[in-house]
Amino acid sequence: MHLCLHPINFFQIYKILIRMHSMPNTRIKCMLWSPAVMVSLLLLLKCMAVTSGEQQPYKLPLVFPLAKDPNTSLYTIAIKKDATLVVDLAGTLVWSTCPSTHSTVPCLSGTCSVVNQQQQRRCRYVDGGRFWAGREPGSRCACAAHPSNPVTGECSTGDLTSFAMSADSIDNPTKSRNLEAFNTVGACAPQRLLASLPATATGIAGFSQRPLSLPSQLVAQRNFGNKFAVCFPEFVSIGDTHKVYIGLDHGTGGGQRFVDYTDTIPYTPLLTNPRNPGYYLPVKHITVWWNSASVTASLPAGALDVDGRTGRGGVVLSTVTPYAIMRPDVFRAFVQAFDAAVQRGKYSDVYRVRAVEPFKLCYNDAFPLLKRPISYDVPTIRLELAGATGNWSLFNGNYLVRLPGANCVGILEMGAGHMPVDGEPAMVLGVKQLDRNLLVFDLDKMVLWFSSLLDFRWTSCSSVVA
Repeated sequence: MHLCLHPINFFQIYKILIRMHSMPNTRIKCMLWSPAVMVSLLLLLKCMAVTSGEQQPYKLPLVFPLAKDPNTSLYTIAIKKDATLVVDLAGTLVWSTCPSTHSTVPCLSGTCSVVNQQQQRRCRYVDGGRFWAGREPGSRCACAAHPSNPVTGECSTGDLTSFAMSADSIDNPTKSRNLEAFNTVGACAPQRLLASLPATATGIAGFSQRPLSLPSQLVAQRNFGNKFAVCFPEFVSIGDTHKVYIGLDHGTGGGQRFVDYTDTIPYTPLLTNPRNPGYYLPVKHITVWWNSASVTASLPAGALDVDGRTGRGGVVLSTVTPYAIMRPDVFRAFVQAFDAAVQRGKYSDVYRVRAVEPFKLCYNDAFPLLKRPISYDVPTIRLELAGATGNWSLFNGNYLVRLPGANCVGILEMGAGHMPVDGEPAMVLGVKQLDRNLLVFDLDKMVLWFSSLLDFRWTSCSSVVA
């Protein structure tokens, strides 16, 4: 039985939440609709099913090839037949354009109750047209969902349906792969909602902690660990990913040595935001370091924290934002720190030049070249994390943008509009910052293992074995 597709299970969740919501404790009410509570209840029901005699054998993790679209810089996975889906770490749904005839989910089902709790707070509506015209004959009281495009900020209305998908399952000891088919619940979307997405993409695959994201559905279906790993731009692995190995080359001529990722890369706690299903980092300070010069951005205490009441602030990961974006007050402090570190550095011939749009901070082409790894000697940006075993370092390849006559910092100031991420965070780490990084999300423990730029570990995603 596919647990996440079973309406009774979601209806049970919904009844539990409604019963809890009638409690007088307002603090409990605020926690009810958090992703952690929803997923925990879903997993509890799965355990109840197993203990009641329904055996759900462990299934192998699934691996999807990951690709970066050269025109949009967005990452896609080849999971849906004859099409790709854009990976959205903060996405709550799977959605795609639908065939002329499609199945539907009953409007009174528990699944429908859950999806109606996941509407984006603010978006520009795109007319979904006569989306009901493609329903299979006999469909009555079909559930309507509200897919959204995180790149354009647009949303629409479409039927909740079931998508046929496939991926390779992988056995770590033997490294054998087998193609497996499965279904996921997702929303139909109009063609117009695909604006600004890669030409090959037919929709979005949400990877948040919400119950109808792709990882959450697969965890419920396959009875494997609530983990997933992403190595940009090579692969995504969903399931018990504790046996991910990194091939390290220390330049001694002895070839690569494969080690468990937990032995070589740091981890940080993950924070939750009551208003945004994305993955937040507990960043306390931003420091710029270059050739022994270390300058910390002058920010008020708590400037990077998440406001538990409004959901604003915090530092969040995004795979739908090309570059990092900072709130204006954070950006100004960061620019001052970066400029001060450059001025204190040992290379006096490096200086500011006129910025090239959309960038605001650019320097001349005088940064020296390093031999190993082959890269430019530029400042390192360190995000100092509370409760982590290391800091998240942004090396040159994760922020430096080389242009004719200029080297620009690929970190932008939030414009007059709004952050392209719901909840108005203080900082967004975008695609540029995640390139050539290994991230392992352990959502049972709410921790994130992160490698920073793999080039500086003498390895790459092609040498990571999932």
